[in-house]
Amino acid sequence: MRFRALLTTAALGAALGVPAAAPPAMAAPPGCTATDADIYAAAPAAVPGNPGDLLACRPAKLTNIPGDVPMKAWKVRYVSTDAKGAKNVVTGTVAVPDAAWTKGGSRPTVAFNPGTLGSGQQCAFSKQLAGQYVDMYEGANLTLFLKAGYAVAATDGVGYLNGQVHTYMVGANAGHALLDIVRTSRQVPGGTLTPDGKVGISGYSEGGAAALWGAQLAASYAPELDVAGAAAGGVPGDLKVTAKQLNGSLFAGFLADALVGLHATHPEMPFDELMNDRGKQAIKDVGSNCLYGTLAVFLGAKVENFSTDGLSLDQIYALKGPGGVTWGDIVDRQKLGAGIGTPSSAAKYKIGFPVFQYRGWLEEIIPHETEDATRQAYCKAGISTTWKNTYPAEHLSTDWGAAGDVTNFLGDRFEGKPAQGNC
Repeated sequence: MRFRALLTTAALGAALGVPAAAPPAMAAPPGCTATDADIYAAAPAAVPGNPGDLLACRPAKLTNIPGDVPMKAWKVRYVSTDAKGAKNVVTGTVAVPDAAWTKGGSRPTVAFNPGTLGSGQQCAFSKQLAGQYVDMYEGANLTLFLKAGYAVAATDGVGYLNGQVHTYMVGANAGHALLDIVRTSRQVPGGTLTPDGKVGISGYSEGGAAALWGAQLAASYAPELDVAGAAAGGVPGDLKVTAKQLNGSLFAGFLADALVGLHATHPEMPFDELMNDRGKQAIKDVGSNCLYGTLAVFLGAKVENFSTDGLSLDQIYALKGPGGVTWGDIVDRQKLGAGIGTPSSAAKYKIGFPVFQYRGWLEEIIPHETEDATRQAYCKAGISTTWKNTYPAEHLSTDWGAAGDVTNFLGDRFEGKPAQGNC
């Protein structure tokens, strides 16, 4: 399926519809009786607990995971750490197959970050999996993990609580939230996951960037997790290269999401005061739409049209905030593959497990050069890397086309099989 065809049908159709009523949840186990309002309530001024601590949970029926896989599932609210080192609150989903794990050791968990869903509060992956809104496309990917017997710990990412906006493409936020939901998954009352279970990391597109950030941060941020491997596809490794291609394109909505998400993380930087009336409306549009609605609103939009001075991307990057930090400095902090190395190196980010990276041959959204460069950086750093760019598909359909390879790659790592990298 071509992404453009999907865009023209979905963007102006079902994606802009009214969210469906939530399905009834299963009976709650003791201590897991939060309401939906509790899960998504505004974050407190002072966040209690430690990263990964479970704050609230409620059983959920995941109607948007096809295949009728018997499972127990919960929405969760948990503690994480933001890009500035402060504690924050994140939401997500934990799902555990009912079938007994029979392959030796403890049941493994796939830490999953979805691809772009949009920044409106209704877009949270945990809500969409439970059928409360339908504008996502990865339920069948999770089916493969669950059928293989793996638990799934799927983060919504930062910014889906009441009064927030999603911090789209902020690397540390994404990586921390992805690792912390694995910690959280082992605390759910009535759950069966144990601290010694192996962990696989997975994501595509926005989720691919989050997966690699999780891989890069795992050793320093969550050293107790036994991460066996990471799979990341469609990765926008360099946001400046990606933004240049997105600006004025059919997919400019992704750029709008990123600009607003970076501002949400760095409110101290110049932003709101730069906007003209169209820019002020654009901020509202990002905060109210999901994926296809955002793409439809920003179809062909150029960043130069949203500020009073007609600022280009390069001019925005040059703007300074407190201490002389520029927007360009902040964007560069999100670049993947920088400062990475093996466990025996002196690198900032040490990766001691194999990585699978991939993209579609007909990729039309993320520039090939940044996806290829991220892979090359991993190879140069000596990290076992498997690369595949021969899927005969464009951006969205590559996510589905590679799902079997991702499941098999992580399955082999869970079984302790050596990876055959192809650097």
